[in-house]
Amino acid sequence: MANEEDDPVIQEIDVYLAKSLAEKLYLFQYPVRPASMTYDDIPHLSAKIKPKQQKVELEMAIDTLNPNYCRSKGEQIALNVDGACADETSTYSSKLMDKQTFCSSQTTSNTARYAAALYRQGELHLTPLHGILQLRPSFSYLDKADAKHREREAANEGDSSQDEAEEDVKQITVRFSRPESEQARQRRVQSYEFLQKKHAEEPWVHLHYSGVKDSRSEHERQYLLCQGSSGVENTELVKSPSEYLMMLMPPSLEEEKDKPVAPSNVLSMAQLRTLPLADQIKVLMKNVKVMPFANLMSLLGPSVDSVAVLRGIQKVAMLVQGNWVVKSDILYPKDSSSPHSGMPAEVLCRGRDFVMWKFTQSRWVVRKEVAAVTKLCAEDVKDFLEHMAVVRINKGWEFLLPYDLEFIKKHPDVVQRQHMLWSGIQAKLEKVYNLVKETMPKKPDGQSGPAGLVSGEQRVQTAKTKAQQNHAFLERELQRRKEQMRAATVLPSVQIKEEPLSEDEADGEELEAEEEEPMDTTPSSCLSTKLANGLPAGRAVGGDSLNGHPIPGCASNPVTQELKAFVEATFQRQFVLTLSELKRLFNLHLAGLPPGHTLFSGISDRMLQDTVLAAGCKQILVPFPPQTAASPDEQKVFALWESGDMSDQHRQVLLEIFSKNYRVRRNMIQSRLTQECGEELSKQEVDKVLKDCCVSYGGMWYLKGTVQS
Repeated sequence: MANEEDDPVIQEIDVYLAKSLAEKLYLFQYPVRPASMTYDDIPHLSAKIKPKQQKVELEMAIDTLNPNYCRSKGEQIALNVDGACADETSTYSSKLMDKQTFCSSQTTSNTARYAAALYRQGELHLTPLHGILQLRPSFSYLDKADAKHREREAANEGDSSQDEAEEDVKQITVRFSRPESEQARQRRVQSYEFLQKKHAEEPWVHLHYSGVKDSRSEHERQYLLCQGSSGVENTELVKSPSEYLMMLMPPSLEEEKDKPVAPSNVLSMAQLRTLPLADQIKVLMKNVKVMPFANLMSLLGPSVDSVAVLRGIQKVAMLVQGNWVVKSDILYPKDSSSPHSGMPAEVLCRGRDFVMWKFTQSRWVVRKEVAAVTKLCAEDVKDFLEHMAVVRINKGWEFLLPYDLEFIKKHPDVVQRQHMLWSGIQAKLEKVYNLVKETMPKKPDGQSGPAGLVSGEQRVQTAKTKAQQNHAFLERELQRRKEQMRAATVLPSVQIKEEPLSEDEADGEELEAEEEEPMDTTPSSCLSTKLANGLPAGRAVGGDSLNGHPIPGCASNPVTQELKAFVEATFQRQFVLTLSELKRLFNLHLAGLPPGHTLFSGISDRMLQDTVLAAGCKQILVPFPPQTAASPDEQKVFALWESGDMSDQHRQVLLEIFSKNYRVRRNMIQSRLTQECGEELSKQEVDKVLKDCCVSYGGMWYLKGTVQS
């Protein structure tokens, strides 16, 4: 007791277990460097990995301008490695040792006792480590230099031997090897030389390195945090007294042997209750495949929190027609294959995702169409369909369960989030299977879908009907408002500029009738009367809105403020973005927002582009090649024109170059920067501008997001 009084508890910290990166998080241990320099300050030229061996190789630049760098030694090493004649295969193209390679090795095979910790706002979040790799300098360039030296010596010896007389013809004996026995083959397979050969044959997978301040790194760093203090990820750290007692005093092996052994695919409800909530949901969905949310809640029991179940189900299943269908990677884990065709799990998951996506578009799916697109055998496609559909004679395969309208109405935020996930899957499928818009499923005329899924034609028809009904009322209201304003004050003369629309824009205007831009009819951006196309503020829907959508020009709108804050923060991190990449980042931003946030009210592409232009960005009209495979959203490139730092002028010159050229060489960029700025820029300044706005591919430089491999 005296010791406890002398050592009181100062603070209690809640500990959470984050498992989002449990199978992906590696710890890299770099060699010791001065405290003033971090490895993120060093440009990473390339990175590659051998996944099976968990071997990583990083290539980093060496600061050749540092006063501690010995230039003569660097030139000598480059000469020994590449020789006097430099070509495309040279290790050091600049004839100077300007880069260094680091190769990894595993420190320990058992990483179960290690975790990465992140302390934030009085909470400690732990993520288990999947591997720990030590990076050491690789001196393979010395081996290459030795090989060059031996080749030169062999060439010299070959020249001197030509003067000698030819040797006498000798008789040789030809022998044929005997067939290899099974024991000999096993010994050969287990030998060190064979294993080294297999390791060398594994291909390198090239990676993209993202720095600490990169937006992708910031997004991935959020996964180090547990999704919520009451989320399903924390169930492993929260145990009941009986479970805690079981962990302290586990049952003996004899008691375990006395229990009857059930089949591996059978799990009783009593055994299911002993599992954590996340595992219960995963086991149920893996066995049932398709289930309504109400049935899942009844199986889990009335005492289970529905919010926790809703969070857990989204990790193992996707929403299809209001019902939950287990994800493909749960049924086909990594390194597995098809029992019918031997196809790897990645191909099977892609094919099954295509079937699930087809059912989000229609109640019916034809097996032959799926097989023609996915190029999978009939047995694999049949397995996909039997998971979630039932066959109807002369009709095709119909989705197994009826549309769950009750769940759609009760959880609109979940439906919105799932819709964004399906949009990303659809874009991936279109790219992999080369799908075109003409082959996308369309609803037949007159077919009415369930509430919550409204087609574009239905929205246009509804908008036309409402417009006809309200036309007379709006005219009277507009006339009355004009008379009141004439009596009160005299407005300055206003000229509205009308620009002709292209055919594509005209079609877009017809299909998105509810997303018309408000006309600015006064010198100020937000008139106190808040007229929207002649509709007074008292009649406008939701105040600062137009046909149910926020007005981009009104700064008092909370949706506009939130959207503008997101755009400004995004372009401060990434100076150049395509519309496609910006939409992807925005969807990720929405996925991390709490339910009911103002941004879930619906943001159109036009409103997003207007907000980007209003935030000080400019659209760069990059001249893409005529045969480019880039989508229209990928061809719309936006760049932050002024950020307030010293490199604004350099970036503006660079952006003007790319407004006339699709790809440019570095020497052209450097000469143009020198010409416009009036002085020669250092290598570090040019590298900074290129890193902010461009990417290198095949010896050429492209604006970010525009390169087509």
